[in-house]
Amino acid sequence: MRCFKIFVALAGCALILGCGSKPKKINLIKDADVIHNNVDQLTQVIIYDVFSPPVASRIYGYTSLAAYEAIRYSSPGYNSITAQLRGFGKPPEPKAGVKYNYTLAATSAFFAVAHKVTFSIDSLKKYEAKVYAMYKDNLDDSTYARSMAFGEKIGKYILKRAAVDNYPQTRGKPRFLGNDNPGNWHPTPPDYLDGVEFCWGTMHTFAVDTSTMFPLPPPPAFSEDKNSEYFKQTMEVYNQSKNITPEQKTIAKFWDDNPFVIEHNGHMMFANKKITPGGHWIGVTAIACKQTHADVVKTAQAYALTSIALFDAFICGWQVKYETNYIRPVTIINDKIDHDWLPMLQTPPFPEYPSGHSDISGASAVVLTHLFGDNFAYQDTSDLRYIGMQRHFDSFLKAADETSISRFYGGIHFRNSVNQGAVQGKQVGEYIWKKLKLKN
Repeated sequence: MRCFKIFVALAGCALILGCGSKPKKINLIKDADVIHNNVDQLTQVIIYDVFSPPVASRIYGYTSLAAYEAIRYSSPGYNSITAQLRGFGKPPEPKAGVKYNYTLAATSAFFAVAHKVTFSIDSLKKYEAKVYAMYKDNLDDSTYARSMAFGEKIGKYILKRAAVDNYPQTRGKPRFLGNDNPGNWHPTPPDYLDGVEFCWGTMHTFAVDTSTMFPLPPPPAFSEDKNSEYFKQTMEVYNQSKNITPEQKTIAKFWDDNPFVIEHNGHMMFANKKITPGGHWIGVTAIACKQTHADVVKTAQAYALTSIALFDAFICGWQVKYETNYIRPVTIINDKIDHDWLPMLQTPPFPEYPSGHSDISGASAVVLTHLFGDNFAYQDTSDLRYIGMQRHFDSFLKAADETSISRFYGGIHFRNSVNQGAVQGKQVGEYIWKKLKLKN
């Protein structure tokens, strides 16, 4: 009986102590790290949902702009970016004299948009719940609710513009299969996929006036004459593939960034998911911000500007791609030179001219150079977790130049096409930088 009383007494003490203890408080992480983590989570969803490179640029664009328009209020002097872009109008403003946590508001805005432009919303919500729990644990109820509501308001403002950018209007279009006219694109081996986003050139740009603002000269005219410029450029691709060096192979693999790659093993086929070309440059943006210890506003601004460059460069490049409808090297080489030849990289499913990766890389590199400097040396680990590769670069522009030539080394583009893509991309990037007034 005495033992029972001691047990009850001890149990009662444990109950009292248990009721009196509080769960451990969740510590806030650095504001800039929240922005980085949000973008990284979005990248994982883009990979999982297998969005095409142009569509991925749209997702990065709207979400990053939403985050920036909320976070900029945490540091006086930063101008609205969307107010200077086409079709957005004036963004919402926070109420004066009340407290906000603008990193929480930026997160709320970011995911309010992400929910509407991606598929795997459940994955996003699981991540968000952890972020919001952290803020609930560290903010009073009114500040938390007010910050969330302001972010949602920004999100609605961004989505209003997204609804009229011609993306919804281009869904459900018929398949694009090109044609068999000499020199024209049609689906390429090994999987003969439809042409991707053939209406992308009709999308409403963010900063540049129109998709035709930076025209390119026509590519060499198709010809079977062995002395023609066209046939010579074809032989250049073929001969390059036969004499490729180990370093050139590494460069081609590092910048592949092809989310459409389907691996073949006998009768089995499986997708090998990777970041998109735009996702690679979003990764470079993250590296630059972290390396310079950029604060939260500079970080959000860098993502927004890179995303604008990606989006507008894709639109300008895609407009030329489907206007010229240029044949891929693998098609003409198989037809006229070597029936069994395949390029080192798998050919992406859309017309050849110009190189889209060259285009968006040039645009991104220009913007990042203006933000972080001409000779910004960094280790590019953007693709490390996906393909186990990393490379060192002495500047963003040198990285963009390597990106461009990688498409030629990989056998999926003519040299002229990578050069012209880079020209257009750099023009887009410079125009964006000169147009936007970032601070008062």
